[in-house]
Amino acid sequence: MARILACGAFLKNAACLLDTATPDAVLWSAQHGDLSDPAACEALEQSVRTLLAQAGGPIDAVAHDLHPDFFSTHLALRLADEHGVSAIAVQHHHAHIAAVLAEHGALHNSARPVIGIALDGVGLGTDGVAWGGEVLLVDGAQCTRVGHLSPLALPGGDVAARQPWRMAAAALHACGMAEQIVPRFAPTVGEQAARTIHTMLQRALNCPQTTAAGRWFDAVAGLLGLSVQQEFEAQAAIALEEAAARYLQSHTLVVRASDWTVTPDGQIDVRPLLASTLIATDCHDPAAVDEAAARFHLTLADALCAHAIAQAHLRQVHDVALGGGCFFNRILTQRIVSQLESAGLNVLQTKSLSCGDAGLALGQAWVAALSVTSGASDSSKAAAAPVEFA
Repeated sequence: MARILACGAFLKNAACLLDTATPDAVLWSAQHGDLSDPAACEALEQSVRTLLAQAGGPIDAVAHDLHPDFFSTHLALRLADEHGVSAIAVQHHHAHIAAVLAEHGALHNSARPVIGIALDGVGLGTDGVAWGGEVLLVDGAQCTRVGHLSPLALPGGDVAARQPWRMAAAALHACGMAEQIVPRFAPTVGEQAARTIHTMLQRALNCPQTTAAGRWFDAVAGLLGLSVQQEFEAQAAIALEEAAARYLQSHTLVVRASDWTVTPDGQIDVRPLLASTLIATDCHDPAAVDEAAARFHLTLADALCAHAIAQAHLRQVHDVALGGGCFFNRILTQRIVSQLESAGLNVLQTKSLSCGDAGLALGQAWVAALSVTSGASDSSKAAAAPVEFA
């Protein structure tokens, strides 16, 4: 049995206290918002100290995100030191899948591994790259990365997540069509901005890589002219989903197997779809844009499912858990669930818990609890069993 305090994610932060001696007993803090706001940081610290006061006994560990620079990580390390317990780092996407398992009561039956599909905008991977389009094998506190979306560059770093045209430029570059960046985007963002991004991509200057599904949605929304700069989170992805929904209301679309590939090392690549169809779509033709948006949704879902199904069969796993904020997208979720169930797999999703970062703390606590009870945590700055590569 273990009593774990978990400090949650950076975005939509909420903390929780999990006591495995009491089934289904989870105490949650309020949602504090994003930890870029000092007020949210202050509220988080107040909340976790309130949770500690309500714990009913000493805690066994403090769980936190793998990212070393988050306020929640610093707070977890400080609290662990104060209480003389381990601070356990849990990789972001492992925590997303673990949150699903915890909500399904899997803590006391953790011997059954699952395939996890974790799709979101960002989370630090064990290789230092921003992950977010992951296929994982989760076996309790153990997590193995068995597949992921092919990486895209983030021209300018985090700012690219707020400017989908930059992600669209990165997609053009990834498809070997960098020469289209300036003529395509200069009329919208200006000649200098377009040329600067082109140069950055060509020279790999300040262009960290990401496998995040959210950034692929941004890229496609930018390519289809649906979003240039986001005024709020997920604006581009929402516009893309709305376009796809318009098409699918009255049309049936057949996904072409030639529009995606999976490499031997598990990279799931939808660039063939971009090169064959999406990049050439007439952005001034609403019907063509809607069809392209729908094709992207279904192709991405089918590509992810094909690899997840193959991994499930290879590893004799019967359950697939879905986690991460991209599962707020109904078209993507329904397609993935349908494909997995058609393959005879049992699909686990969050129930009352948010599939996004607001529910992440429970997954952190679940992994940390298993680490503590299995004896994996024996230092003041421990890590949950690290995500390995297959």
